[in-house]
Amino acid sequence: MISVDTNIIIRFLTHDDERQYKKSFSIFNSQDVFIPDTVILETEWVLRYAYSFSPEDIRHAFISLFGLKNVHLSNPTFISQALEWHKQGMDFSDALHLTHCQQYEKLYTFDKKFSLTAKDLTHCLVVLP
Repeated sequence: MISVDTNIIIRFLTHDDERQYKKSFSIFNSQDVFIPDTVILETEWVLRYAYSFSPEDIRHAFISLFGLKNVHLSNPTFISQALEWHKQGMDFSDALHLTHCQQYEKLYTFDKKFSLTAKDLTHCLVVLP
């Protein structure tokens, strides 16, 4: 199994550079690929800010990518939950942070929107200090 960096995924999803797209396609078409959570997080940010993908487009791209039989994630349950909360309006990075905090009673933040969108979603309370 191999692992990939964000730029490999970006080329694969956006097809914005033909030469690099072909190389990334070859990787995803011929090998078992592990994608770390950190790469997923960075990919979401790049798609949103550099490529102006909408939240719906990002979710669709991730679901398609993660649905490939040769793509492996460290915790598919966390990613699936983060995508669901993202669909409900939570920022993807906040959703991913919250999925990793389920064994704790509180997650402190100065982000009021995060606190509001996380209300009643989980037993881990997202609260302002």
